[in-house]
Amino acid sequence: MIDRLQYLMKLHNLSASAFADKINVQRSSISHILSGRNKPSLELMQKVLVAFPKVNADWLILGNTSAEPVSIEVKKESTTETILPQEKTNPTPTPTHILGKQVKKVVIFYTDNTFEEISKV
Repeated sequence: MIDRLQYLMKLHNLSASAFADKINVQRSSISHILSGRNKPSLELMQKVLVAFPKVNADWLILGNTSAEPVSIEVKKESTTETILPQEKTNPTPTPTHILGKQVKKVVIFYTDNTFEEISKV
């Protein structure tokens, strides 16, 4: 649900505090929900649906992808982007005799709380 609330805020260009004001809840409530500290209550979801009547309740609450998330037209201004070619830079490695140091061990921590240790032999 948090990602759908964030999507709704982004769609309407609302900050967390503006979103809280629009649905008439305390700003800290939205902050706690977006940070994952608290889960959205039924009362909060009802206030979202009242404040945004075109939002599909099935999509908001259950995440049903078959339901249209929001049935509003969003006008986009046509913009032209100029993409400039990036300069290719080849970083030159610093010789170890200049620094006087060498890497002994590298530890990589993964999001699943595992790690990998790479040691120089």
